[in-house]
Amino acid sequence: MKLIKRIAVPYSITIIVVCLAWKVLAVRVSQNVLPYPEDAIYTFLAALMTSEFWHHFAASAFRAVMAMIIGWGVAFPIGILMGSARRVDKFLSPFVSMTYPIPKVVLLPVVLLLFGLGDLSKIIIISLILGYQVLVATRDGVRAIQPQHLDSIRSLGAGKWQLFWEGYFPAALPHGFTALRLNSGVSVAVLFFVESFATSKGLGYLIMDAWGQMDFNTMFVGIFGMSLLGVILNEGSNFLEKISCPWKE
Repeated sequence: MKLIKRIAVPYSITIIVVCLAWKVLAVRVSQNVLPYPEDAIYTFLAALMTSEFWHHFAASAFRAVMAMIIGWGVAFPIGILMGSARRVDKFLSPFVSMTYPIPKVVLLPVVLLLFGLGDLSKIIIISLILGYQVLVATRDGVRAIQPQHLDSIRSLGAGKWQLFWEGYFPAALPHGFTALRLNSGVSVAVLFFVESFATSKGLGYLIMDAWGQMDFNTMFVGIFGMSLLGVILNEGSNFLEKISCPWKE
């Protein structure tokens, strides 16, 4: 009950405030440009009853979730290695420092050429953007471990593997999940970009297709769907962090 209240109240207040501001703006401009919020919400609720909407939603959710799993699964262990092993950090840091500032979205044409127009290329781009954030946050989190904490584990006779599981891994988990949660919104934003062309399914495609047809109510169906997906990813990441890092409570 507390969890539902914690999630429902803030989102409900946000929706009410946004709808009020939207209504004021819609009254001042042409309804042909910006539909009234009640019309867009009614169209969205009606779309929830159709298989077409869930077809697009499922396609976007699959791409986003797979990208987050791959990006986190690859970047998290590398971040621990870079933070705990000086030789690994010395070898990889120049590469990370040189490629980190590059906007990964600009690599989309190259990725499309190499991996085709299917889901794989879209997943790779999102994974790259998310993975760098997780890697850097995890590496810095491991570096922040106090040496005396590791010494206390070693004094109990822990080997390298035990030091990893009892020292580095639990210290890095909160940083990795925080980066995942904070960048879930970035993943959805990039998802919209990669779905706006070279595909015929996904919420990004739905938005751009409706926009091209001047069907603004349907366009907002896609926007609401993207927002719903972002909320699910954010709260899902937050839930995983809570069950994986109970000591943070």
